[in-house]
Amino acid sequence: MPMTFDVSSSPHIRSPEDTRFMMWWVAIALLFPLAAAVYFFGLQALLLTMVVTITAVVSEALFQLLAKRPISILDGSAVVTGLLLALVLPPTLPYWMGAIGAIAAMVLVKGLFGGLGFNIFNPALAARAILLASWPVAMTTWTRPFDALTTATPLFLDKMGQATPGYLDLFLGNRAGSLGETSVLMILIGAGILFWKKIIDWPAPAAYLGTVGILALILGRDPLFALLSGGLMIGAFFMATDYVTAPVTTQGRFIFGMGCGIMTILIRFYGGFPEGVNYSILFMNILTPLIDKYARPRLFGGKRG
Repeated sequence: MPMTFDVSSSPHIRSPEDTRFMMWWVAIALLFPLAAAVYFFGLQALLLTMVVTITAVVSEALFQLLAKRPISILDGSAVVTGLLLALVLPPTLPYWMGAIGAIAAMVLVKGLFGGLGFNIFNPALAARAILLASWPVAMTTWTRPFDALTTATPLFLDKMGQATPGYLDLFLGNRAGSLGETSVLMILIGAGILFWKKIIDWPAPAAYLGTVGILALILGRDPLFALLSGGLMIGAFFMATDYVTAPVTTQGRFIFGMGCGIMTILIRFYGGFPEGVNYSILFMNILTPLIDKYARPRLFGGKRG
């Protein structure tokens, strides 16, 4: 009997991990910095996160319904966007502002560009930028953990030449800041889960953190403080590793991370904002197609040039 072969288009080897698998594991990883936020800032942090996340899910479902697209909220991407957005917001932000940010993320940044896989900007960071431009006072009002007294972030204190929290407080999260940026420890635990599940890889975070640390040292600043303060850790592990808005090749992701690090240092040390993570990643999102164009691997058998 002659042998028969099944002929199909590539890819012929498929990974069992799909979008739903990855997104829900990212959501699980984000629960660790969320737990730290609730511990330091109280029930209000949890309520704000719930409002933002639920609004993100509902607004995506309604937009897909009106646009006559398949409802895809079960893939977990809306939940991840809602969690990420909530974790880059101040603890005292009014709930309705957080809800507007969630709608902007899901409709303006993601939905209108075609949905998951087509957005050019990270939805959570783009929505945060919209909120910061619309309500700058509310978006830059920070409180101390536990007592909710208004205070400044470590980066702002450093920019003003004032005393900053110690390394241990920065690492554990006992400092002012956005909900998810406070506890480096919890961010690293969440990131460790994503590395374990092979959902993220090293090039972008390593290049990002390494560039920030090296440039801070060259410029005469404290590199450890630069790494532990602000939203650098959550940005490096949860934003710069985004599958949609970051380059696809290893070399490209390394270049992307270096660019984010350079932009972060320029904004932090020479710009008007004490923090630069948000805008650095958004800026590099714009350059992702260009990086992908010039960081493509040479095809097997192809000519150099």
